[in-house]
Amino acid sequence: MSGDNNWFTEIFAPSGSAFGLAITKKLDEVQSPFQKIEMFETTHFGNLMVIDSVIMLSSRDNFLYHEMLSHPVLFTHANPKNVVIIGGGDCGTLREVLKHPGVESVTQIDIDEQVTRMAEKYFPELCASNNDPRATLKFDDGIKYMREAAPESVDVIIVDSTDPIGPGEGLFNRAFYDSCRKALRHGGILVQQSESPLIHMPLLKDMRSAMLDAGFDALQTLLFPQMVYPSGWWTCTLARKGAAFNGFREADAAQASFNTDYYNAEVHKAASAWPNFMKKALQN
Repeated sequence: MSGDNNWFTEIFAPSGSAFGLAITKKLDEVQSPFQKIEMFETTHFGNLMVIDSVIMLSSRDNFLYHEMLSHPVLFTHANPKNVVIIGGGDCGTLREVLKHPGVESVTQIDIDEQVTRMAEKYFPELCASNNDPRATLKFDDGIKYMREAAPESVDVIIVDSTDPIGPGEGLFNRAFYDSCRKALRHGGILVQQSESPLIHMPLLKDMRSAMLDAGFDALQTLLFPQMVYPSGWWTCTLARKGAAFNGFREADAAQASFNTDYYNAEVHKAASAWPNFMKKALQN
């Protein structure tokens, strides 16, 4: 954090950039066994969650991330019934997944219970589906959970993690992807937030290579805006077991029975289009 008491500013030194929000007051702070979680009230972006001085989400724009991490993968899978979320302690992704009536069970595993408790207090709208009978919330090690998961027991795995530092560090390597692949059924899909294409390209390349090394058969990286994250431009990467990516259930997405603020079938198609610099970096 940098700046005066009226601003929260996250400095991202590797890219020589920073992002700030005007704040009216600090709402709360807790030091969990894993990380420091802070809550702020902003002037224009609602509440703001910060973990170890890194912005996690705001009331105003979190829908972009949560919708793009959940709906594209669920509409790409032929018939997703059993879903696992690794991380996702603010429960926004869980809420979006549970909008799909065909989903029968969602198990969310976040190592830090305090993230969920803070979300319940300051982002209650994101936690509206926590008591859905299809949902199971566990506070445990997601890496260990996937390593011990029954083979071919899951349709979709969503990795809603922090950056690859601290508790999230072990979620970006071949060993973890190997565990996920084993747990997925044929045609199953892993999706993970994969940082900014503009300033994290080496990480994105390494992630994709590790997914292929773990035996996934096809990859797809989608792009979407995310104002409060470094560069304001973000990605998620899908990895499929035993099948290629050949479109998505476009008619189902177009006729979805639930409301979204960003995602729709047209946005889904557009998100898969890569600018030339990405093609050069990732297809060579």
